[in-house]
Amino acid sequence: MISRAVVILISFLFLHSSYFAQYTIKGKIFAAGNKEALPFVPVIIKGTTIGAQSDFDGNFIVKSAKLGDSIIASYVGYKRTARAINKNLAEQEINISMEDIGGLVLDEITVKAGENPAHRIVRNCVKQKEVNNRNNLEAFEYETYNKLEFDLNRIPKEMREKKILKPIAFVFNNVDSANSGEKPSLPFFIVENLSQFYFKRNPTRKKEVVVASKITGIENSSVSQVLGDMYQNINIYNNNILVFNKQMPSPISDNGLFYYKYFLEDSAFEGNKYIYHIRFKPKRVQELSFSGNMWIADTTWGIKRLEMSLPKDANINFINSVNVIQEFTYMDSVWFLIKDRLVIDFAPSKKAIGFYGRKTTSYKKIKFNQPKPDKFYEFADKIEVNDSISTRSDDFWIQNRHDSLTAREMKIFKMIDTIQSLPIYSNWVDIFYLLVAGYKKCNNFEIGPYSNLVSYNRVEGVRLRFGGRTSDVFSKWYELAGYVAYGTLDEKWKYSIGFRSFLTKRPHRQLVGVNYRSDYEILGQSTNGFSQDNVLASLFRASPLTNLTRVDKTEAYYEREWFPGLITKAFITGRQFTPLGSNQYLYLKRDGTIGEKENIVNTEARISVRFAWKEKYVGEGFRRVYLGTTYPILQVNYSKSLQNAFKGEYDYHKLVLNVSDRIRITPILGYTDYVIEGGKIWGAVPYPLMELHGGNETYIYDYLAFNMMRYYEFASDKFISAAVFHHFEGLFLNKIPLLRKLKWREVATIKGVWGTVNDQNRKTLLFPKTLKALDKGPYLEASLGVENIFKIFRIDAFWRLNYQFPGAINNFGLKFGFQLAL
Repeated sequence: MISRAVVILISFLFLHSSYFAQYTIKGKIFAAGNKEALPFVPVIIKGTTIGAQSDFDGNFIVKSAKLGDSIIASYVGYKRTARAINKNLAEQEINISMEDIGGLVLDEITVKAGENPAHRIVRNCVKQKEVNNRNNLEAFEYETYNKLEFDLNRIPKEMREKKILKPIAFVFNNVDSANSGEKPSLPFFIVENLSQFYFKRNPTRKKEVVVASKITGIENSSVSQVLGDMYQNINIYNNNILVFNKQMPSPISDNGLFYYKYFLEDSAFEGNKYIYHIRFKPKRVQELSFSGNMWIADTTWGIKRLEMSLPKDANINFINSVNVIQEFTYMDSVWFLIKDRLVIDFAPSKKAIGFYGRKTTSYKKIKFNQPKPDKFYEFADKIEVNDSISTRSDDFWIQNRHDSLTAREMKIFKMIDTIQSLPIYSNWVDIFYLLVAGYKKCNNFEIGPYSNLVSYNRVEGVRLRFGGRTSDVFSKWYELAGYVAYGTLDEKWKYSIGFRSFLTKRPHRQLVGVNYRSDYEILGQSTNGFSQDNVLASLFRASPLTNLTRVDKTEAYYEREWFPGLITKAFITGRQFTPLGSNQYLYLKRDGTIGEKENIVNTEARISVRFAWKEKYVGEGFRRVYLGTTYPILQVNYSKSLQNAFKGEYDYHKLVLNVSDRIRITPILGYTDYVIEGGKIWGAVPYPLMELHGGNETYIYDYLAFNMMRYYEFASDKFISAAVFHHFEGLFLNKIPLLRKLKWREVATIKGVWGTVNDQNRKTLLFPKTLKALDKGPYLEASLGVENIFKIFRIDAFWRLNYQFPGAINNFGLKFGFQLAL
């Protein structure tokens, strides 16, 4: 009887096993447009209450004993999407592509008296920022793992089939973009970085030690620095967030209610914490602010999750989209960041070929309030890159990666290695370098710059120049450079040769150099102006260039970087000035007659100090690109002439101080740049050695010049100058419907200089008719302009406010400029 009952029970379970079956559905949710993973998206099986939420990487898993006919994903800003379920499979994979609806669309609601509940939650979050911001801890440290990938994207099918891309056609054939969440693209760069980061609050010190770096696609050691946590960090608890040097308000800024609209979407328990889902969007169109979602924990009022992006109508160039995704965990009374992803789509226009960048960061081995001794951090923020970082074994990476590589990422590593071995790759790299640097690589030598090969002026006629420099292939420790030039009218040769070499690269950057140059110069031109043989200066000169001086210059120097941001240089310089054409060096003799000097000879020692606290840069070789700092930049130059040394004729001291900074007022009002400079010369000097205030006689805008001042117009032996530039970032033009789509931006400037020349220096060498002192007070000029025209041009209207020329039209001018700015 018992055996019969057992048989019946087993048969019943076998026949009705589907009632107890466990079905598993897993997949990935991604955006249809850019194929980027969508995190924190709720999914639910239709007709049930069973569902899940996608994780940080867009992956989800749903387990259920009951199946509906479809699984549904619903997320703010995207169309509600359903995918069919195959009921005959116990385990299945369903990837869901969600279509962006082009903005946040709200259903019609009725608003009753009372406060928006989202405002109360946001205000509580703002009040607790000081507690939840990790930078207010006494100290912390962690291990950070970064992974960065760049892909060329939106390559049209017809272009992929062109002959020029045939050698790499296999790349596109290996990408299945139909339903995998991957986009058809050409990967050209991928890097992994593992480092240890240390922070101390009082005094504020940071240090990062790069432990390992694996770079595929480019050879540049500075990438390991820039990829680190010290360079790339978005702190949601700051009032303003800098993204590509653009200031944007945080959604939990102290003034967040001025910039954002907030909506309470949902609230629920997650574990033992009650979480509010808040959606936010900008209050005004085209402002630089974010839209997205944040999940805020009750009681502690910290951010648990964050997903935000730039609105599509934001006034920013070359970027189709920016997505920031962050995940926090509650640790020792602080919500600490544990995962971070930044995704950017770069392109000149929405549908043009561009490149896609993705940076993913994770944080482990987190420690709180265990500060190291002050000596450990050193004086300034320090990024320490060990020489062995690029030689780590595959086993090291397998053991130390925070997340294992996906099949796609492993495929990309192999594809990039294959692409780099093809001749077409090196050709592309050479073309890109030519466009950016102006030099053509030829193994050990680089020919250029190409912008100076052919030019024209009234003194030389057609000027032909050929030059170049040794490349990194020749040596990464020293460089030879030089050129020769010839004028068809004056029939004179000009030339230059130079040498520089590193003494050390770490821990302190030190180099020495020596050069000799014999060429024509424009005295009274700003240091930022085009050289006299630049082809653009030749094409866009407002008046014929005749006022040239031949300068024979010999110089030796030593440079040392004491820590990032503090650089000193020591120079010994000898110069001989010889006037050209009808220009003469005249002086008053003791008997009252006028004499003429054939040339002026001067020898001086100079020391230069540049201090830019916490300034960031890219580049480990001779040429660096400085990324700026949030602090003022101070420069000091002191010169002492060496009379009788190498035929030096004069005895003087010269001191010049310069300070510049960017003041970010509020995101809505734009930002202000200023430059203040002052100097004084003690001793008797001729006017070529005075401060010849920089003019501009071209139609091209010069940031550092007085654009309505002529060359050789004003000189001083004691002076102070100031320039203020305010960029409104579209504050007014964004409000005009017909102009809004152009994304033009307003800019206003005012510049002035005041100076004197003492009686002794007026007699040392007689001023030519075109040159004078600022005896009638300061020189002033102002301008109004529009920048971001077609994303690369600017036009400024200038007014000369005093020292005016006869005729109003001569005191007004238009200048244009080229600038690539986001």
